[in-house]
This record gives sequence, C-alpha cells and structure tokens, in this order.
Amino acid sequence: MSKTEVLAKIMLGPVLLMQGAYTRRVTPKLPEAEGEREGMAGDGEVMRLLILGDSAAAGVGAATQGEALSGQLVSRLGKHYRVCWRLWARSGLDSQALLHMLGQHAAQTFDVALLCIGVNDVTGTLSCDQWIARQRELMDLLPDKFGVKLIVVSPLPPMHLFPALPQPLRWYLGNRASRFNAHLTELTSRQDHCTMLTTRLAPVAGAMARDGFHPGPAIYSVWADDAAQVIARHFDQSASGKP
Repeated sequence: MSKTEVLAKIMLGPVLLMQGAYTRRVTPKLPEAEGEREGMAGDGEVMRLLILGDSAAAGVGAATQGEALSGQLVSRLGKHYRVCWRLWARSGLDSQALLHMLGQHAAQTFDVALLCIGVNDVTGTLSCDQWIARQRELMDLLPDKFGVKLIVVSPLPPMHLFPALPQPLRWYLGNRASRFNAHLTELTSRQDHCTMLTTRLAPVAGAMARDGFHPGPAIYSVWADDAAQVIARHFDQSASGKP
C-alpha cells in the first residue's frame, strides 16, 4: 500500500466509507446487455475468441450485446476472420471470482482472450501486490487450461473522472486505479503472450452510461477499435510466422 493511500485511509477513512455506501445506494443498477454470448461471424481464417471479465465485459451500459464490447469487437474482426467467440462475464466479478469462474469451465481452446477485470478489486480491499498476484494467476491459467496464445489486457479505466463518484472518493479510487495500472503494465510487459491496450477510454460527456460508472456504446466502440487492431496485428504475425 502506498504512503498516499495509507494517509488517505487515516485522514479520510470515515468519509470514504460513507461516500462509498452512499454511492452504492444511489447509483442506478443497470442490467447486463441483452443478446447472445457466443456465436460465429465473418469469413476467412478461423479465430477462436474469448471475452471475459466483469460488468463492462458483460456490456452494462449498452442495451444489447451488439452495442457492447463483445458485439462491436466481433463485428470488426468478422470483416477479416471467421470468428468463433464466447463471452464469459458477470457484473460484480473481481479477480478472485473470475479465477473461480474459469475453474468451473471445462477446458477448451481459444486463440485470443480479451481480459477486462479490476474495477471491483479497486473498490475492494485488495492491496496492489495481491491484485497483481491474481493477474499473474489469470495470465498463467488462460494458456495452460484454455490454450490461449494471446491475452489482450484492458487497463483499468480512469476512475478519477467517473461522474458517479463524489470527491474525495473519486480521487482515492482514481489513485488506486492508476497505481494498479502501472503495476499491470509492468507485469504485462514481462509476459510474451500478453499485450496491454493503450487507448485512453476517457468518460467524455454523453459517452458514459446513465449511471455515471459504466461505458456507453460510444466508449465500447473506441475500446473495440483498439482491441480489434491489436488482435488482428498479433494474429496475422502469428499466422505468417513473423516475430
């Protein structure tokens, strides 16, 4: 735990707890996007894609999966590949719960996994070291059990800009998210089978869901663009045998 976080807990602890409880109480509980969570799309070389994670991966903030991350990503990749895809995601998941979920699934094979997890860890009590240890477990489990050749890691969003969060809670969670991201970037850079997205998904006016906490379709679109470009580049390099 950083010195800044320790001092914040000492000086602002009661305020942060009250604001957290208030925010949970008043923030609208949006449903996950409706629609299929697996399928096939497009023509070309077969790409087996797994999208997994928390409420953002599940499409909260979009009405349908077509408007959410999964649908927009599959639509883009389907222009060049035969995409066989699955979405394993649920609102409220943290990293440990995602590891448990993956443990319940039977072994099967995917070429690419897009990973979106961590907001619920930031709002929880995990230390940064504990969180990174769980990310390392995920990065080991996906290739070992599911044959994943490329893990595309989504960074934590800029929580210091979330409209739903009052100050100083917004600052506190934003600081934690930023620190988690810095360590995640370092971890990902040391893993040959991992790459981290770099597009800044800033919650500009009108782009977020009405709860002020989740992405809206416009942000999912930018996210899908970034992921599709990264996945296609790595997939094509792998198919051609280039380093």
